[in-house]
Order: sequence, then C-alpha cells, then structure tokens
Amino acid sequence: MNIGLFGGTFDPIHNGHLALARAAQERFQLRRIYFVPSHVPPHKSQPVASYFDRYAMVTLATMGEKAFLPSLLEAPEAGVVAAGKGKPGEQKRVNYSIDTCRRLKATLRKVDKVFFLIGIDAFKDIAQWHQPEALLRECPFIVASRPGYFLADVANSLPESLRPRAAVTKPFAKQAATGDLVLAGATVHMLAEVNQNVSATMIREAVARNKALGRFLDPAVAAYIKKIGLYGRG
Repeated sequence: MNIGLFGGTFDPIHNGHLALARAAQERFQLRRIYFVPSHVPPHKSQPVASYFDRYAMVTLATMGEKAFLPSLLEAPEAGVVAAGKGKPGEQKRVNYSIDTCRRLKATLRKVDKVFFLIGIDAFKDIAQWHQPEALLRECPFIVASRPGYFLADVANSLPESLRPRAAVTKPFAKQAATGDLVLAGATVHMLAEVNQNVSATMIREAVARNKALGRFLDPAVAAYIKKIGLYGRG
C-alpha cells in the first residue's frame, strides 16, 4: 500500500495543502495520507495557533476525504527535548521528520511504502534538516513545484553528500522542476501545476484585516477560526 506522510505547522491548513495532497494521491495512488501537525518545528518560526487548534483545523479540513487522516504523531508528548527551546526552566520537545517517519513506518506493514509530501519552498532547505541523508533514504519525496524553480534547484538543495556534481546539474539550470530525480540515496518526484496563490501567512493577515477567507480555506476551517477568534478574528 502506498501511504503519504504530510507534515507541517498547518497554521492554518489551507486549500494549497489540500491541492498538493489530492495531486499526490492521484498520481501515486496513495491509499492514505497522514496529515501531521508539528508541535515544535525545529526549522521554522513557532506557530501562532496552539497545537490543539491546528490539529482541530486539520481534522475539519480532511473530514470529507476518506483517505486523508489527521495524525497525532507529533503531539506535544512526542519529539525530543531540545536545549534552548522555550522559556527558562521549560523543556520543549522538537519534532524531527526522521523520527516521525520511522514512528509511522513502525505501525505499518513492511510491504507498505511511505512517501514524504512537501512543497518546494520547504524542500530547498532540506540540507539543513536533522539527519537529512537518513530521511531521504527512509522514504521517497513528493515535492510540489511552483513557477520560478528549476530541476537544478531541486538537485542543488540536496545534502552535499547526495548532491550531483555541478557539471551534471548545469544543463538543468533552466529546465522546469518536473519529472523524477533518482539518485543513489534519494528519490524525488516532482508534482507540477498544483501551486495555488495562498499561504498561511497570507491567511493570517487576511484574518487580521477581517477579510473573507472562503477562497483560501475549507468552510469548516474558516468557521472555526471565526468562532475561536484565532489570528485576531473574534
């Protein structure tokens, strides 16, 4: 069985996330996609909404999709204690994707295949992630492309130990980021034409200005934001 692992802050989850998941589901015949809100992401600024509000919004956004499952793999009790995170005297557990991937795979059958779903903006920083080589060996990646990125950008984002030589990537400097990149130690499948002009930052700013959210979000998520008063909207 092919299974997707889609992690992120989901602050909030929006139509761009859902479009990525649907495109990946169709192309790779994913029977399940686990949406995993991160409690303490190590590579990004900390979320505005609480973990529990973000998990609730993921649950609401995925209710209509049988194959989309909200996951507690990175709930507050998960992760590893990291020095320097949180307030003095307070321990914060950060969530590393390699641990999440292995935790998920431990619950599956050996014949099941896990694909890691991610947008290209996040993938470009993959070399700075925790144990990136191990993560890329652990599962193939499905990367949602967007205008302005080229296949050479994808290859050059890999950790140095996996990165092709410059002479190999140079011919792809102006080739759109489409197709598959299969290397020793890393397999990256590109998803083209799923980019939507929406981001969590854009949504939070729209909420603060009391703008309509219908074109950005699942209606149930928009209603939740309004009811709870998230992002400055009461």
